[in-house]
Amino acid sequence: MSFYVVQFLTGLASAASLFLVASGLSIIFGVTRIVNFAHGAFYMLGAYLAFSLTERLSGTLGFWGGIVGAALIVALIGVVVEMVLLRRIYRSPELFQLLATFGLTLMVEDLVVLIWGPDDLLGRRAPGLRGAVDFFGQAVPTYDILLIVLGPVVLGALWLLFRRTRWGVLVRAATQDRDMVAALGVNQKWLFTSVFALGVFLAALGGALQIPRDAVNHTMDLRIIVDVFVVVVIGGLGSITGAFVAAVLVSELNAFGILIFPKISIILVFLVMAIVLIVRPWGLFGKPEAAARQTPGLSVRPWQPLSFNERLACVGALIVAAALPLLGSNYALIVGAEIAIFVIFAASLHFLMSVGGLASFGHAAYFGLGTYGVAFLAKFLGFPMIACLLLGPVLGLLGAMLFGWFAVQLSGVYFAMLTLAFAQIVWSIAFQWVEVTGGDNGILGVWPAAFVATPARFYWLALFVTAVSVTLLRVLVFSPFGYALRATRDSGLRSEAIGLNSKRIQWTAFVIAGTFAGISGALFAYLKGSVFPDNAGIALSVDSLVMVLLGGVETVSGAVIGAIVYKALSIWLVSYTDLSKLVLGGFIVLIVVAFPKGIVGTFGSLVDNGRLPFFKRALPGASQAEGAE
Repeated sequence: MSFYVVQFLTGLASAASLFLVASGLSIIFGVTRIVNFAHGAFYMLGAYLAFSLTERLSGTLGFWGGIVGAALIVALIGVVVEMVLLRRIYRSPELFQLLATFGLTLMVEDLVVLIWGPDDLLGRRAPGLRGAVDFFGQAVPTYDILLIVLGPVVLGALWLLFRRTRWGVLVRAATQDRDMVAALGVNQKWLFTSVFALGVFLAALGGALQIPRDAVNHTMDLRIIVDVFVVVVIGGLGSITGAFVAAVLVSELNAFGILIFPKISIILVFLVMAIVLIVRPWGLFGKPEAAARQTPGLSVRPWQPLSFNERLACVGALIVAAALPLLGSNYALIVGAEIAIFVIFAASLHFLMSVGGLASFGHAAYFGLGTYGVAFLAKFLGFPMIACLLLGPVLGLLGAMLFGWFAVQLSGVYFAMLTLAFAQIVWSIAFQWVEVTGGDNGILGVWPAAFVATPARFYWLALFVTAVSVTLLRVLVFSPFGYALRATRDSGLRSEAIGLNSKRIQWTAFVIAGTFAGISGALFAYLKGSVFPDNAGIALSVDSLVMVLLGGVETVSGAVIGAIVYKALSIWLVSYTDLSKLVLGGFIVLIVVAFPKGIVGTFGSLVDNGRLPFFKRALPGASQAEGAE
């Protein structure tokens, strides 16, 4: 019995650090409405700076002075980030903010490696707290006892801050109605800055407090951000009490899951998150979400099919692409095939986001299911390649049918987070069901048939499937179904009033997008010759979002350009520089700030404004075809 009590106390200690980070994210979202993907990066910076201060300035600051000093320094960095970057995008849709903070995360990951090196760093023990307390024969670290006490203390301090101070009243008012607070004469800029600084301070403090318990490394940001998102969503966005309760729940599930349900221990947290969102869509302590901000320009002019000249231009571009084997090396052809595959993947998500207005954070689930569908058919059943390519994506279709049925009942951030939960469930199953999926060893030897075994032939196959897929998705946009889907996106109430079943239409769109993602995954399995759980991981889902937003979410086919630019740039940077994430992250931030409509959207605006007269003459109606609706 004492063992389980100690395990429970260990979970409470982990919950304290998780609560600090989650409460900071919840505060920031509650006031600024920013889905801050960089919150994990601030957590990581807090840990690295705490290590440096406690190791190199321990004689001056002491251990606890170094911990608090690190959190304060990171909070000041957060203030600079808020003033320089985030103030420019407060009124932008949440997805653009997510993209900007993701770019910032990439930059920080390379910066910490550049400054502190790639090796794990082991911090010193807290002075006076190096021992353990005996609990009926079981040792409980003294430092864990401190963390257990710290969690409720921080919760109480935050409650007093928000309930008993004028600043706290203003923050709670801004959470309810930002425009009314501004109308009363409150300086929103400095209010938002102070809230962001507090949120970053809490995240950095959570990271700094981890150095006696865990090694500091440059991957800890992505590891913590998933758990933090889960905690915030389960507890309810903007609720500090909810963050505390959810942090305890998640930490205890992690502590006992490996003991009670070892086969599904990784899935447990995401199953709970999915159940909570299905039963109570706004979390345990949250409130129904306000209407999401629309992408700028969605009512400028309607989309139009491509003109004759534009179709000729597309055919010409396809012919040029098909000629690559005549000039490029085998490596170039492999890269070209990979880019073509990711064009399908990005276009499938773009169809769901742009036409359906549904932003999925877990689209990689159906890509991954497509890869495993091919692997199962090829390796276990011995099906030929053509049959695998035709039947493999069915697994992605089935997954989209199941998950989409629940996901479309929600909207906004909660829809996005439920799709993330489902994607993590798929990844967890692939990772833990070793007997079937091979776990992290993957399934190897998924090779293409002899007729496409050369790089040139496989490239042509990938290009052909990509052209057909993108064409079909574009035809769907201008079909009666596409118009009905856009009607549900623009106004669910009006679409229901004219007899449209909006949930069924959105579910159908979800299934279509998942199927095309499965097609891209099936091709990817043959390109790489192997399948791994990372094919359904969160990193790939984020990549698909970046491709769509870079191209332009308010365009019809911007994802094609976004996928080509992002994938080509990321592959090139990895080949030619050790700081690929720093450069790529900076490029993403620049695009968000300078070109919020994306590459294609910005190009269309320039054509509209007469700044590119050549293209307006050569492609009449180009801006209408690719402009915003």
